Amino acid sequence: MAAKKSEITRDKIVSMYMKYRLENNDKPKSVYQFAKTNGFDETEFYNFFGTIESVEKEIFKMFLENTIELIQKDPSYETYDMRSKMLSFYFTFFELLSANRSYVVMSLKEHQNQLKNLMQLSNLRIGFKNYITEIITDEVRTQHEKFQNFQEKAIQETSWIQLLMTLKFWLDDESPAFEKTDIYIEKSVKATFELMNIAPIESLIDFGKFIFKEKIYNK
Repeated sequence: MAAKKSEITRDKIVSMYMKYRLENNDKPKSVYQFAKTNGFDETEFYNFFGTIESVEKEIFKMFLENTIELIQKDPSYETYDMRSKMLSFYFTFFELLSANRSYVVMSLKEHQNQLKNLMQLSNLRIGFKNYITEIITDEVRTQHEKFQNFQEKAIQETSWIQLLMTLKFWLDDESPAFEKTDIYIEKSVKATFELMNIAPIESLIDFGKFIFKEKIYNK
């Protein structure tokens, strides 16, 4: 009696795709080749994805989804203020990226044209901006209702830029256990929230000194 064929799922396709990239140091030439190599029918692929590129976008979206799922399992999470939620998100997100660093570095450094690399992050961007909207607190929101939509979009965009800058720092980080990225996260999030609260700029100066030291003296 023939063994029952394993059911193909979104997660299995993503896992197989990451494994293929790492083992072959290249993308599959076609959906047909990828499916045949992994022992399933091409039509099963299209139940979840339209193209190979859509798998790549889904991977980074799944990093986001897994991060949010993990941090929300902490019973204390709902009591956190926005800054604490951001720190929790960042540390968990980059812990997941570090666990998959070989794939992430390969995919985000594939093209010399950075815009092509960043196209993989389009689904991540949408999900992250939605997450930011969910954690914006009344303490952060302006009291003027007519400015709230503008403020929300501004916080979304600046938070996305901050995430991209942190991702770039992490990609270049050669410190043990990426400890410099942890310092970067702490200082950048602190500086961002003090700026939002129009607080003193000592944290911004401290963060600036850290970046200057890393980029100038450690060349």
